[in-house]
Amino acid sequence: MKDYEWFKGEVYKLSGIDLSCYKEKQMKRRIEALIRKYGMEPYESYLDAIKVKNDMYNEFINYLTINVSEFYRNPEQWEVLKNDILPLILNSNRRPRIWSAACSTGDEPYTLVMILNNFMPLNEIRIIATDIDKEILNKAQAGVYSAKSLAGLPQNYLREHFIDNGDTYQIKDNVKKCVEFKHHNLLKDPYPKDMDLIVCRNVLIYFTEEAKCDIYHKFNASLKPHGVLFVGSTEQIIMSNKFNLKSLKTFFYVKDNPNK
Repeated sequence: MKDYEWFKGEVYKLSGIDLSCYKEKQMKRRIEALIRKYGMEPYESYLDAIKVKNDMYNEFINYLTINVSEFYRNPEQWEVLKNDILPLILNSNRRPRIWSAACSTGDEPYTLVMILNNFMPLNEIRIIATDIDKEILNKAQAGVYSAKSLAGLPQNYLREHFIDNGDTYQIKDNVKKCVEFKHHNLLKDPYPKDMDLIVCRNVLIYFTEEAKCDIYHKFNASLKPHGVLFVGSTEQIIMSNKFNLKSLKTFFYVKDNPNK
């Protein structure tokens, strides 16, 4: 019987996703639960199935990349971004370069647009939003959301930037135009350069320490001098100076090597 080590190698060849960079116990448990759903024997028959069945492959990638997202998650952090961080960034650059990494269904990049609209017109806002899951990116580009996913969003943002379709809400086209969605693998693809702000929240908790260290170094290289990294509520960076990042506010880190 083929084992998990074999499966990791085959998945990398198939998708470019390196499961060795994810916490093994957690990821193995998730994958085996998905395999049991189909009554298959781990791991060979399941791999054969996802190679030929596109719906199963997309389900696997979506399950693997743990797409849990909602608008204005941890609202106090978004308020810090609006009141303390963005004014600093906009003080030096009125057209900031912003990257929403591992953006899932688009909740975070669209939230960024709505917050930035407090400071500048929509036609001046441009955000790069990336994710490893192509199917999820399609959903993000469609911009259709349930009331549940919007429950935490301030009501003025909901009124101004969404169309109420009854059962769902559609993000308005003038907001959608502000975001450029791209496929991107944090573990192996080149990072965009000269970013004023990188938002990557509630994703790195699933990676190994080695993978996280590599990503933090790459984030630093991706930031402009004095650029800011915004992480999730479970992802405070211990000894951030190792990555030439300095704590600015809780969950916000500024690039600390401006001459490099």
